[in-house]
Amino acid sequence: MKIVVLVKEVPDTYGDRKLNLKTGLADRGASDAVIDEIGERALEVALAHADAHPDTEVAVVSMAPESSTATVRKTLAMGAGAALHIVDEALRGADIGLTAEALASAVRREGFDLVIAGNLSTDGSGGVIPAMIAEWLDTPHLTGLGTVEITDGGVSGARITDDGTQRVAAALPAVISVTEALPEARFPNFKGIVAAKKKPLDVVSLAELGVDAEDFSIPRSIMLSVTAKPPRVAGVKIADEGDAGERIAEYLITNRLA
Repeated sequence: MKIVVLVKEVPDTYGDRKLNLKTGLADRGASDAVIDEIGERALEVALAHADAHPDTEVAVVSMAPESSTATVRKTLAMGAGAALHIVDEALRGADIGLTAEALASAVRREGFDLVIAGNLSTDGSGGVIPAMIAEWLDTPHLTGLGTVEITDGGVSGARITDDGTQRVAAALPAVISVTEALPEARFPNFKGIVAAKKKPLDVVSLAELGVDAEDFSIPRSIMLSVTAKPPRVAGVKIADEGDAGERIAEYLITNRLA
């Protein structure tokens, strides 16, 4: 079995997050760059299965700037057997449509039985990439799983909903996304760090994947402008002079809050 895991480099959750007002893109220099934690959990699902089933091959696919090589290689130190790194200037500021197309093309190139991704990145927070990739790959997809069971011919798991727990299953090949209910990822050990230097890490461009970023016959979103978030202002204070209830009600109605 071959499992492909999607990982993403993101600004550290505990650091500052800023936009470059000239480009409209995230200022990657404002904080440290790390692997998104949910991606690490997705990788842990694959590695745990590989630990119990030695015939399992685990590969990582990541779309990130050229400067992200060390971050991608960390996944090899954690235990992945190979990595595919998509690097292309045309991907700067890519919307989720282009992102999904590029990742799906990379996964198809890599070959797969199962694709595992996090359900929601901590920077873009789109939450739809796994489902869009499944559409590109024409496979079933199971989203938002809090438990995962992988067999030779299928994958199943449970997702928590407002109404309870749903049990879902699909035949392979398939795409799944996982939540933070899954275990935290393992840390790379010294042996893994040394071994990672000898593992294959292929860097590919959009042209090599057969993806045209300028093909607008496929719906794309384009950023037209960006502005800084306005500073917070003091709220309205209402002192009770016998008519506070009426004034609060008037405020809520005026601001369409009631």
